[in-house]
Amino acid sequence: MLNVYSEIGKLERVLLHRPGRELENLTPSTLHRLLFDDIPFLDVAQKEHMAFVEALQASGVEVFYITDLAAEALEANPEVVPTFIKRFLDEADVKSKRLRTSIERYLQGLSNQRMVETMIEGIRTHDVPAYDQHTIVDYLESEYPFHTDPMPNMLFQRDPFATIGRGASLHRMKTAIRNRETLFAEYALRYHPTFKKTKFPQYYSKHEDESLEGGDILVLDERTVAIGISARTDPYAVEKLTANLFNNHESFETLLAINIPKTRAFMHLDTVLTQVDAGLFVAHPEILDALSIFELRASGKDVSVKRMEVSLQAALSKHLQRDVEIIPCGGWDVVSSEREQWSDGANTLAVAPGRVITYSRNHVTNQLLREKGVDVIEIPSSELSRGRGGPRCMSMPLSRKPLNTEEDKT
Repeated sequence: MLNVYSEIGKLERVLLHRPGRELENLTPSTLHRLLFDDIPFLDVAQKEHMAFVEALQASGVEVFYITDLAAEALEANPEVVPTFIKRFLDEADVKSKRLRTSIERYLQGLSNQRMVETMIEGIRTHDVPAYDQHTIVDYLESEYPFHTDPMPNMLFQRDPFATIGRGASLHRMKTAIRNRETLFAEYALRYHPTFKKTKFPQYYSKHEDESLEGGDILVLDERTVAIGISARTDPYAVEKLTANLFNNHESFETLLAINIPKTRAFMHLDTVLTQVDAGLFVAHPEILDALSIFELRASGKDVSVKRMEVSLQAALSKHLQRDVEIIPCGGWDVVSSEREQWSDGANTLAVAPGRVITYSRNHVTNQLLREKGVDVIEIPSSELSRGRGGPRCMSMPLSRKPLNTEEDKT
């Protein structure tokens, strides 16, 4: 089921999250804490997301949803439901014993599907039956409309875990508000019948101390993985993941650690760099000459680190063993590049070599891609783009066809 050795091999299976009421539970006063810049209009966001799903399915991709996989995992293993609820409440930082008991009873009264959806939507104070208030915490709970916060960033399934080769890394997210997201992927991968049948290596754990997020991980080929050192991914996590990859007898020989600016616009590596075809990438022009790149390789049981004194283009060319061309997101015009970077012009999702899904609003970048022979599938994004994530951010590939047996783009 897990099989990803490139960024561009024909996409076979992908994991998504349908946007739900968690978007309507955003408020102006909670936007900053919940890591959103605006409140999307749910009805339009759902229609745009369905256009994304239809584009994937028209390209022959099998689509899975995290809510379905998590609920089916719990249905198949009812004995783990109490622990699942307990861990959710722990990570939601619900401290009051009486409130926890009340929420547990409330969640246990729901179907597994509805329970998972409710956890993501956020549990409102009026949803849970009244309970005796005996502590300061109990009395102050009513000052905030939620017992557990909504999880609007579940839309971006790229981050909680990553498929690398035939294994997965489960991530400790940078912020507490997003760290809960990994729980759903963890239970889906551990207990769903589809994954339970086949054991697969796990390269990172959400119980590690250092943060790591999937938007920073690009599987370039069967030998090379690139990882961004970003505002969300810690350099210590990069070294731990690298050691685990090398020690699991995978085919990967080199990891390229790319240090990117620590800003909101450059949140993850895939917001500034994605691959669209063999030897062809799209990137924000501002980063091309301003990156520190480190080459990590196995050295016995250790990992050797070497700073590369070359450009990003040269580093990619060396490790992909071919000429590499980089298309500038928004072109070289400073206004267009900044605008389209903000709306994820560089965050493309390849469904096959030379065929990518993009946001229609990034028309300058899309035209540049077409001029290079790329088949661009545009989807609407007036509301989806408000979350600061593009087609790659919204998707986690579960399997891609190997490049060396790739069929034509048709």
